[in-house]
Amino acid sequence: MGRQAIVCSGIITSHAKGSTLTAALPELAEGGFYYESLGGGRFRSTIHAQGAWNEHEQHMAPASGIMADCLERHAPRDDVRMARLSYEILGLIPGGDFEVVTSTLRPGRTIELLQAELVAAGRVAIRATAWRMITSDTSAVAAVEDGRIPGPEDCSPYDGASVWPGGYIRSLEMRVADGHRPGSGTVWLRTGHPLTDKADSGDLARLMGLVDTANGIAARVPPGKDSFAFPNLDLQIHMYRKPAGDWLGLDNAVSFGADGIGLTSTVLHDLAGPFGRAEQILTLRKT
Repeated sequence: MGRQAIVCSGIITSHAKGSTLTAALPELAEGGFYYESLGGGRFRSTIHAQGAWNEHEQHMAPASGIMADCLERHAPRDDVRMARLSYEILGLIPGGDFEVVTSTLRPGRTIELLQAELVAAGRVAIRATAWRMITSDTSAVAAVEDGRIPGPEDCSPYDGASVWPGGYIRSLEMRVADGHRPGSGTVWLRTGHPLTDKADSGDLARLMGLVDTANGIAARVPPGKDSFAFPNLDLQIHMYRKPAGDWLGLDNAVSFGADGIGLTSTVLHDLAGPFGRAEQILTLRKT
């Protein structure tokens, strides 16, 4: 819907232990996409990118997707692909306007290290690095140890919005496999919303924009008051195959340690089978 925007007015308050934080609701773009492209690496989020922990924040999932998209467009080459994406979450991710700044940290003929920084409200909210590696024909020795999971057609509809708030979760179609329980589960998800209003992102960026959802699909404890919050501080993605399509499968396991730290581990699937793994380190906090 072009440059049209809506203004969400008002003040929201979130309570941390021992302190009170207030933040104004951001000005959002309007349309059936996650981000409006403003040119020059600048974007404005829509309600569909809204996070689950706070109304004024973006969800890490679409934010990591738009960063992957910017990394794919940075100094593109046909002979390499991204094999690892590493995201460090440096604080809350403000909704509204932001910029993604990309650079090459380590150029190379066969291996390159790229960086993207999501800059919002005057600071870096997420820093991502990506190893881009040369490709070659290794089909003669190709083998995968990760097992397949039931396809989305063999899974049941799942209403993630009944568990989690926020515009991002409402934007998803989700299906859950038998045996789903707190701490372990298999879920397929996809979205009908493109990453940007230009709708020209590739499959990899679109699927990377769903991976962070893994931390909420089989939560060990329910979100909300008188429970525990368990936000992730990072997102590490390793891919031994380039994914394709609209559906992302998450074969998920969540572990909580006894000293306030947890880990969400996920085998990633597309409709052709497993293609990689994701890890998220968690900080556990009493609500």
